[in-house]
Amino acid sequence: MSLLSELQPGEKAHIVAIDGEPGLVQRLYELGLLEGETIEFVASAPLGDPIEILIGNSRLTLRKVDAAGVKVNRI
Repeated sequence: MSLLSELQPGEKAHIVAIDGEPGLVQRLYELGLLEGETIEFVASAPLGDPIEILIGNSRLTLRKVDAAGVKVNRI
């Protein structure tokens, strides 16, 4: 198991669990990050933060500290 923040551009993974403050977890759920969903790490900013992911047909930008609470299994 890995963290979303550890993925490299082009890698795909399934979301296993989301940990963190309840408000942040709720917000990530609202954005579509749900257990079992497949995500693709698209890119990161030049200094590594924030990161961009693709989930379904949506692109999301997350801070690396927020992405560190998302546990994933690489595909």
